[in-house]
Amino acid sequence: MGNSTRRQFIKTTAVSAAVPALFNLSSQNGSGQSVGASTALTPAAERSFDLVIIGGGTGGIAAALSACRRGLKVGLSEENDWIGGQLTSQAVPPDENPWIEQGGCTQMYSEYRKRVRNYYKRLFPLTEAAASNDMLNPGGGWVSRLCHEPRAAWMTLMEMAAPYVHSGRLGIFTRTKATKAWVKGDRVEAIEMERIEDNHKVIWTAPYFLDATEQGDALPMTGAEYRVGAESIHESGEPHATENPEPLNQQAFTLCFPLEYIDGEDFTIAKPEKYSFWSDFKPPLNPPWPGKLFSWVYTHPATLKPKDLGFDPVRKAGFWSYRQILERNHFEPGFFAGNVSLVNWPQNDYL
Repeated sequence: MGNSTRRQFIKTTAVSAAVPALFNLSSQNGSGQSVGASTALTPAAERSFDLVIIGGGTGGIAAALSACRRGLKVGLSEENDWIGGQLTSQAVPPDENPWIEQGGCTQMYSEYRKRVRNYYKRLFPLTEAAASNDMLNPGGGWVSRLCHEPRAAWMTLMEMAAPYVHSGRLGIFTRTKATKAWVKGDRVEAIEMERIEDNHKVIWTAPYFLDATEQGDALPMTGAEYRVGAESIHESGEPHATENPEPLNQQAFTLCFPLEYIDGEDFTIAKPEKYSFWSDFKPPLNPPWPGKLFSWVYTHPATLKPKDLGFDPVRKAGFWSYRQILERNHFEPGFFAGNVSLVNWPQNDYL
């Protein structure tokens, strides 16, 4: 982390635990106003840490555990109820390469994967075949070799954090968000944290601050230089980048939700308002969507050709098996009523 007497502000994302990039800071925020220099810090309202991490997603919790293992005292804030980001509150099982078990995996992520499998093996009535499978995939989905329930991910991460929480080395503050920053020159000196339930505010100080929020929430309030969207090939050197920057070319927003299939049962709901409109809707995109958005046909991301993945919860095929997070056949008969799959497809992206 460099010289501990220098304050640095580091940016990463909640989606990956990649090496974070260091950003330069200015004394101006996005509106051109100076950042927090006029407000004195009140000792009675302070918490002091060696490292402050804003955002408890996968990147944030990985950074927190790494820092704690190196003896640092860490303050970790998270706006949602659960730490874990993509694995928990976002409800998305790991979305990764098919060779993750053979290589290219960090030691900590490998430990997490083993702990998830042991979570099911220790606590659930698995079949003999499932219990003896070293590479158990609890959900049986194919987007990952380790599809599993958000609750299992949360409890596994909390177990990994437990030694540092108990020793006081790690403070996890959920339902807490950053609202203001104090910057001196190019250094962040403090962040104001607000508890969402009652708006109680506390000032956090540290030599180092790390933004691990999903959207870089702390960057504007600190006046850090940042960009959104896609950079041009001249800026990034990325061979597939466009000639000109595209600030609005960003990751789509998706509202995920789980579905449970129970054979022989009928859970048909009343026809929703505007069902007819959405069932016939064709999004005005370029390159074009291959037809109706509300269908099993989507655009292949690499070839841009139409691809019909289908949806069959009985045969566990197509979009159903894609992100299935619970496979009842791994457990003793009758323990779970049905399989559970997560809806997170191109069709329900906010385009």
